[in-house]
Amino acid sequence: MNNPVFDRIRQDISENDVVLYMKGTPMFPQCGFSAAVVQVLTNLGVKFKGIDILVDPSLRDGIKQFTNWPTLPQLYVKGEFVGGCDIVREMAESGELKQLMADKGVASA
Repeated sequence: MNNPVFDRIRQDISENDVVLYMKGTPMFPQCGFSAAVVQVLTNLGVKFKGIDILVDPSLRDGIKQFTNWPTLPQLYVKGEFVGGCDIVREMAESGELKQLMADKGVASA
């Protein structure tokens, strides 16, 4: 099935090592969960592309279908879906997220 939203998502996650589909922008998150993940990535010193799903309703629905994951934000590393806010926070606390970045060759501070 040809789905332009899925094509766009595939392009975003293939062109950027770390992508966060979020409500708002990294500078101005529009929800606490998005803000929490931005904070985690910032603390790790990881460069990432934040994509605001609020500006595009088709993307907002499409990303949930793409991953079969009902909530936002959604974090991708090297094209692979990592998870949402709770998973990212737990991985950050355990050191697993920093390890994942290292294993995938993503630079962190």
